[in-house]
Amino acid sequence: MKNQPHVSLERKMESRHLLMISLGGVIGTGLFLSSGYTIHEAGPIGTILAYGIGAVIVYLVMLCLGELSVAMPQTGSFHVYADKFIGPGTGFTVAILYWLTWTVALGSEFTAAGLMMRTWLPNSPTWIWSLLFMIIIFTSNALSVRFFAETEFWFSSIKVVAIILFIILGGLAIFGVIPIKGYSHAPLFHNLVKDGLFPNGFKGVFTTMLTVNFAFSGTELIGVTAGEAKDPAKNIPKAIHTTLFRLIIFFIGSITVMAALIPWQKAGVNQSPFVLVFNSIGLPFAGDLMNFVVLTAILSAANSGLYASTRMLWSLAHEGMIPLKYAKTNSRGVPMIALSLSMLGGILALVSSVVAASTVYLVLVSISGLAVVIVWMAIAYSEINFRKAWLKAGHTTDELTFKTPWYPLIPWAAFILSLLSCVLIVFDPTQRPALFYMIPFLILCYVVYYVKIKVHPTKTGPTNDCQNRQ
Repeated sequence: MKNQPHVSLERKMESRHLLMISLGGVIGTGLFLSSGYTIHEAGPIGTILAYGIGAVIVYLVMLCLGELSVAMPQTGSFHVYADKFIGPGTGFTVAILYWLTWTVALGSEFTAAGLMMRTWLPNSPTWIWSLLFMIIIFTSNALSVRFFAETEFWFSSIKVVAIILFIILGGLAIFGVIPIKGYSHAPLFHNLVKDGLFPNGFKGVFTTMLTVNFAFSGTELIGVTAGEAKDPAKNIPKAIHTTLFRLIIFFIGSITVMAALIPWQKAGVNQSPFVLVFNSIGLPFAGDLMNFVVLTAILSAANSGLYASTRMLWSLAHEGMIPLKYAKTNSRGVPMIALSLSMLGGILALVSSVVAASTVYLVLVSISGLAVVIVWMAIAYSEINFRKAWLKAGHTTDELTFKTPWYPLIPWAAFILSLLSCVLIVFDPTQRPALFYMIPFLILCYVVYYVKIKVHPTKTGPTNDCQNRQ
């Protein structure tokens, strides 16, 4: 049609890009900054346990997402699957929630980046740095999907190397191979248990689960990239199968080193636990170097987050749930209107830096964590209904390139564990408001969708499979 806007994306992402983008989304403030808050709240063993439970939940969700995204590789995958296999109102709500997850996360990432710069320039205002980083990340996403993928590949590579070095050097310090300030002997793992297994009670494990879920949010980005990935049937399963291994190495390995070397009472959100450890080891410039890595990790997560929220808006428009103009792409295959709208989430960085960066930041983490858990529940339930529909249509499981193992046990476990981690925050008075705000928000999303359907009963955009240039 003559007046139909150009809405197609381009398949430019390779296997190495997919792997690093999923890492880029997951390794950010959750590990480098929020992990300090978690250690402080849940204690060392409690934190390791919370991250262990979180890793299992994420892996179960990824196994569900694997079957869906390989069978139907579409950009904005979660809400498309929820639309088809749960209901259109749920599909719309999931898309809005995931967009909210990443735009709110953008605010916390840019705030954290501004706070990091103040370690070098203590008298400079946070908002100036936040604004500068917003411009850099916007440019990375605006040039092309290939440029974004390459940027993310190198951002992620820096932090992966740094985390591996941190674990190696921290391990050497734990066993007394290299000296650490405050110890005349090898610290070993005394700090993990010296105040009991759960110094703040076992409840701390549950109340920090939301922060842990925020730390792991981003792993599901593999599903969002499916519409722009080369050979998704081969590359998506490869990235998913390494998820649990990566989470255990990077998160639980790092947390164990931190908790062994830093007394849990000293951990917090004002300074990265990584920097505290390196300063204690006394390596020259190690603190500054680690601050640079932390900054890179934060920008990487923001880069992935802006990509994810942009593609979710594009997909909403492409499926006809919002006006088609928001799916319009330029000659480089970038949806610029959706990108610009998603970038507005960065305003949260300015607001939180002016109000109270170290407190508002934690509230942002809570809201983002809750939204992503609801998305995980939708992924698991979509998989349950997809398999039923697949078999009902006369297909067999042998026809599926990637199969969720132990169906329906895995998707139901993913759904129930995600639901529990969401409900359990009711025991934490500081995070309880996130739950109370989210419930009316969910109801509002459904109301908006069904009112819209009543006013405009037909969808306005393409509803077939994504029209990507091969």
